[in-house]
Amino acid sequence: MIDCHTHTHFSVDSEADINLMCHRAAELGLEAYAITDHCECNCWYSEEYYNGTVKATDFGYSKDFENSVAAVTRLKEEYGDRLNLICGTEMGQAMHDLSVAEKIISDPRLDFVIGSVHQIRGFEDFAFIDYKKYTTDELYDLLERYFGEVYELCRWGEFDILGHLTYTLRYISGACGIKVNISRFREMIAESFRALIYNGCGIEINTSGLRQAYGKTFPGIEHVKLYKDLGGELLSIGSDAHTVEDLGKGVAEGAEIAKAAGFSHICYFRNRKPVFIGI
Repeated sequence: MIDCHTHTHFSVDSEADINLMCHRAAELGLEAYAITDHCECNCWYSEEYYNGTVKATDFGYSKDFENSVAAVTRLKEEYGDRLNLICGTEMGQAMHDLSVAEKIISDPRLDFVIGSVHQIRGFEDFAFIDYKKYTTDELYDLLERYFGEVYELCRWGEFDILGHLTYTLRYISGACGIKVNISRFREMIAESFRALIYNGCGIEINTSGLRQAYGKTFPGIEHVKLYKDLGGELLSIGSDAHTVEDLGKGVAEGAEIAKAAGFSHICYFRNRKPVFIGI
């Protein structure tokens, strides 16, 4: 199988040694393994540069990006044919600073770019919001803003795969146990998928929710099937592992979801082009 969404010690929220991650990927016999360390476009520069205009605790992602990409480029040569290592990045909040996003996507060393939304304008990362202080209407307003920024990102479409759609539910429903019905956003999600398809981009089945309190993938099968029904063809699978132990976790279940949604192939990316493998 493949694992096309993972993080190493070059991501601020991971301490996983990049060498051990590669060793484990080779040990698992993954057909493709992508390292996609975090790179938040809205925090690319130092904290002083933003002068309090960005709600974040970590800044200077330009250094993290360079360190990660340089290390993966070196390891690709070191491993050679022993590991199909993909040099990727998880690019957060591209629409918050397009000039930074364009720097990232133009880097010739990259095989693969995940486009993600971890926070929306005026708010901190979804991981740090206290949702229990929100009324039901405020929660749905937050979700509408999230899906609106996802749509904005998909219309831009200069990345390869949309990362963990429904990411907010990891915290709202998983960590906080608050039930929300996102069916009201179905048309917004469908419009995002149409934009992705038009721009030649895909989605991922992010399996991290299977090992977390949420208990489901991001997105779930209903949205994977919606993407397929609208004509989507590019589907990746990633564990979103931040530890060596989680590498590859859930990818087999992700493949089963892909099949149940009507897919016969999944893909990874090489030189920003999809490579398809059967499931």
